[in-house]
Amino acid sequence: MSYTPSLVSVLIPLFNRAQYIEETIHSVLSQDYPNIQLIVIDDGSSDGGDLLVQAIADQTKLILLRHPGNVNKGQAAALNLGLTMATGEFIAVLDSDDLYAPGKIAKQVAFFQQNPEVGLVYGNGKGIDAAGNVIYEINYDNRIERSDPNDLLLDCYFLLPQNSLVRASVYQQAGNFDETLRSGQDHDMLIRLAEKTKIAHQSIDSFRYRRHGDSISAKGTETRWRCGLIILEKAAQRYPYQKSTLRKRRALVNFRLAQALYQKKTNRFEMVWRMLLAGLLDPVRSIAVVTGKEKIR
Repeated sequence: MSYTPSLVSVLIPLFNRAQYIEETIHSVLSQDYPNIQLIVIDDGSSDGGDLLVQAIADQTKLILLRHPGNVNKGQAAALNLGLTMATGEFIAVLDSDDLYAPGKIAKQVAFFQQNPEVGLVYGNGKGIDAAGNVIYEINYDNRIERSDPNDLLLDCYFLLPQNSLVRASVYQQAGNFDETLRSGQDHDMLIRLAEKTKIAHQSIDSFRYRRHGDSISAKGTETRWRCGLIILEKAAQRYPYQKSTLRKRRALVNFRLAQALYQKKTNRFEMVWRMLLAGLLDPVRSIAVVTGKEKIR
C-alpha cells in the first residue's frame, strides 16, 4: 500500500459524544501542522453528534464516514473503516471526547524524521474533567523506555489513542483492530504494534485525556478484564513473551476481574477462585498487597 509522504491521517471514532466532538475536532484543525487528513467515523450515533460533524465537514476537508445503514458496530470496526480510507504516512487516533495539545502533531512528525528507526512515538499529557479543567498530570519522563513488548503487555503503561503517532506501515504489519473484542481493543493494538516496531517516548505535552462518568473507561469493568484475558491468550500464542511476563499478567488480570466481580456483588464463587488464582500466579506481589506494601488503585 502506498502512503502520502508527511501526511498525518487522524482517525476519530464517534459514538454519542455530541457534547465534546466539536472541541475534539477543533483541537485537530487548530494544529500548526499543515498536512493533516482528518477522518471522523460515526458508529451509529443517536444524539446528533454526527450532524454536528457533517456541518463541519461541509465547511472543511474533514471526511465523515458511516457504516452502511448507520448501524453501531463498535469502536474497533469504526477504526478499521477509517484505516481503509487513511492515506497518510502516519496514523493518529483520537477518542471523540479527548483533545490534542497545541503543536502535538508537528513535534511528533519531526521526531520521526530525526529517528527513522522508530515506528511509534508517544508523549505526556494531562487528565481533564468534563468541563476541561486539568485534574492531574500524565508524565512518563522518569520512565526508561526499553521498547520491550514484555513491558507493555505486563503494565500497559501508556495510552495508545491520544498521545501516540504511528507509522502507517506499522499498522499494516500489525493488522486491523480486533472487532471480536467488546473492550480493550486499544490495548490489544498497542501490544501488537510494539511487537512489530521500536517505540519511543518524546518529552512533550501532547494530549488531554477527559475523565467523566459516561466515558468508556468508567464503564464495563468486568467486560474490560474478561477481554483482557482473551487479549493475553492471543498474545501468548502470537509472540515469544517471557514466561514470567505471561504469568504475572495473568495474575494481574485475574485479580482485577475478581475486584470487578466483588464490586458487582455477583458470581461470588468465581470472584474467590480468581482471587486465589492471582495469588498462586504471583505470590510475591500478592503478599505485598496483603501487607500494604503495594497500594491497590
